[in-house]
Amino acid sequence: MKKNKFIIVTGGLGFIGSYFSSFLINKKFKVIILDNNTPSSNLQKALVKNCYMYLKLDITNETEIKNLFKKLKSKKVKVEYLINNAAVDSVPRRSEKQSHLPNLDNWNNELAVSLTGSYLLIKYFGEVMAKRKFGKIINIGSDLSVIAPNQELYSDFKNFLKPVTYSVIKHGMLGMTKYFASLYAKRNVQVNMLSPGPVYNGQKKNFVKKLLKFIPSKKMASRQDIIEPLFFLLDERNKYITGQNILVDGGRTII
Repeated sequence: MKKNKFIIVTGGLGFIGSYFSSFLINKKFKVIILDNNTPSSNLQKALVKNCYMYLKLDITNETEIKNLFKKLKSKKVKVEYLINNAAVDSVPRRSEKQSHLPNLDNWNNELAVSLTGSYLLIKYFGEVMAKRKFGKIINIGSDLSVIAPNQELYSDFKNFLKPVTYSVIKHGMLGMTKYFASLYAKRNVQVNMLSPGPVYNGQKKNFVKKLLKFIPSKKMASRQDIIEPLFFLLDERNKYITGQNILVDGGRTII
């Protein structure tokens, strides 16, 4: 088992990202948290205190990523693990306007955070992994990487539809995963995607009831349900799985 397991987690202070960060810190990874938000909750502050490094930066800005790369190189830090988790969340809510067709600024921003940010992290850190002939990259997707959103689920939320950007991003992340998996495979760098189904986060009972009709296991995912396959993909004993989209969805996408 490697002693200095440096791992970058983008969006590492968010709802799922904070759980990833906490779990990995407990597993003795040297976690580098990248997030565009200032820590505010007790959990976020604890993560910042206990991780190897926290940086508030814009992952869509190549100069900032390049400076991070140089900074870690000067510290002789070898990043061999990367979790591309950052995203602009699309939470169901009542609205006075339709939100499924975002204006161009929002379109560009949402695609940039997930797709451009992930690309830049792979460009600088994935390429070095390939040269060193070891690395593991996990892109965080969604069940909407393989299905379209069922807009009927959101009928209780006035004027809300799941925006087109969410589907475009998740399908795009899968394409990026397959591209770099095939490119890096012979250099011992595995690139996979972990795609959760709906994760419970205090959603309204009526929404959950409607959603469970489409999930064969009749339950939503917990963050713990997602962390176990994540850790499996990071495990050094996992040497032959690459380019895969691991769906953790209680069977939602099989029917």
